[in-house]
Amino acid sequence: MMFTPLHDRVLVRRIEDDEKTSGGLIIPDNAKEEPQEGEVVSVGACARDDTGARIPMDVKAGDKILFGKWSGTEIKIDSEELMIMKESDIFGVMA
Repeated sequence: MMFTPLHDRVLVRRIEDDEKTSGGLIIPDNAKEEPQEGEVVSVGACARDDTGARIPMDVKAGDKILFGKWSGTEIKIDSEELMIMKESDIFGVMA
């Protein structure tokens, strides 16, 4: 994949939830919610403040993150569905 986000944007691959409940029931596709967890694929260089100084990114490729339900924009790159969002849409990095 040859794509690098600009500025403070982050390219994210959603992490799919299990298709079964803890009791063993299978959840149909139309009843599932979009996952709010993802893995950072790539990040932009950085954001800049009002004076033009660089603000370093807090996330890096490979981080597992939690983001808002309506965050980002879905895009398709090399037939893979990914999301691009600003770093400020990310709630945190999961350990």
